[in-house]
Amino acid sequence: MTRLVLWRHGQTDYNAEMRVQGRVDIPLNAVGQKQARAAAPALAALNPTRIVSSPLSRARQTAEALAELTGGEIESNEGLLERSFGRWEGLSRVDMEARWPEEYAAWRRGEDPTGVGVETRAATAARVGGTLRRILQVEGASDERTIVVVSHGSAITLGVSHLLGLDSAAWFGLRSMDNCRYAVVLPGEREPGWMLAKWNAR
Repeated sequence: MTRLVLWRHGQTDYNAEMRVQGRVDIPLNAVGQKQARAAAPALAALNPTRIVSSPLSRARQTAEALAELTGGEIESNEGLLERSFGRWEGLSRVDMEARWPEEYAAWRRGEDPTGVGVETRAATAARVGGTLRRILQVEGASDERTIVVVSHGSAITLGVSHLLGLDSAAWFGLRSMDNCRYAVVLPGEREPGWMLAKWNAR
């Protein structure tokens, strides 16, 4: 059985300031570093066979806290990057609403805003979900494996929706994952082939 553990990175200054991060390569702050060190032992206890991370530094630094305990190497995969938020990256919600009121209102309704370069929910889900499937496909013949994937809030939420066969453009059944929390996805015998076992766990 392959157990897929999806771990969101620790806090950054942008998280603390409620700014949109997207692809901005901002590192963990002191709180985030502490969160990663505190969370890593519980994940190490799952005996991960692989650690795969988004290349952004906040995810990589979080993964390093786990790798230091397990002695495992960190694989980097660009398919795990956060959803791109285009011209909104680095901005607060107040700034977004002031400069793009119609687009911001559409985003708050759960729609994909247009004209600001935001990656659609469906595209993000397909990219991240497809990456997760490819990561799983290269596994060997071991009977029991645990893969820890370190990524980002929107990327994880939408990637999981893809694995579960849900309409990522219209389904909003998962709450936002907190910093340094994780999800566990297990293989299932029936469609869609995967089951969500844990969400926002620590």
